[in-house]
Amino acid sequence: MPSRFQIKTYTDNTYHHLFNRGVEKRPIFLEDKDYAVLLSYLKTYLSPKNKNALSVQATNSSVSWRERDQALRLLRMNNFYGTILLLSYCLMPNHFHMVVWQKHGPGIDEFMNSLWTRYTMYFNHKYHRVGTLFQSVYKAVVVSSDEQLLHLTRYIHQNPIAHRKLRTLDSKGEALRSYVWSSYKEYLGLRQAEWINTNTVLSRWSINKEYEYEKFVLETDAVDSAKLIAPLMI
Repeated sequence: MPSRFQIKTYTDNTYHHLFNRGVEKRPIFLEDKDYAVLLSYLKTYLSPKNKNALSVQATNSSVSWRERDQALRLLRMNNFYGTILLLSYCLMPNHFHMVVWQKHGPGIDEFMNSLWTRYTMYFNHKYHRVGTLFQSVYKAVVVSSDEQLLHLTRYIHQNPIAHRKLRTLDSKGEALRSYVWSSYKEYLGLRQAEWINTNTVLSRWSINKEYEYEKFVLETDAVDSAKLIAPLMI
């Protein structure tokens, strides 16, 4: 019987928690470049595509063939700007989490299939392997409230320390701030990425948004938070 998270019903203007892990819980990222490649795909898919400029470059004989070829590939590539918004993510060695908003269905399905098919092709080619990279089809569940959305981003951003025995808020805060492969740095204003929408969550606070969000992530009661988002987990 398929998991309830595998039977997906998408509706317009909804937030979803998306997640998956490697087949047999094996790593899906083996080195820093793998994480960086996946993020480069996300940036390309979620940033606006200037078709006119790319068309000009693709036919401009004064630029190199590499630049023309790159322009052609970008023109052909799927683009989900305006259809999918990425609110938060965390990439871990053998799994990932994302929170996205979709304008209309089946935008998420097209986005996820395109993104992870492309990454699997990259991964298999690089590491001389064949077959599926993930244990199953990605999981998806609708986020039902603003409060649930807020606590879900907390859970996702805490993934890098979830299984580490860090005893103080200072050590936990430093561990999260130093983790490169999540959107937490964007939420704290330590890094900027226009293709990540932090405002939906940060608009909960009127002043000192980044400070208040970090305080929320580090100081919220873990048990109460876990209960709130339990319906979004495996």
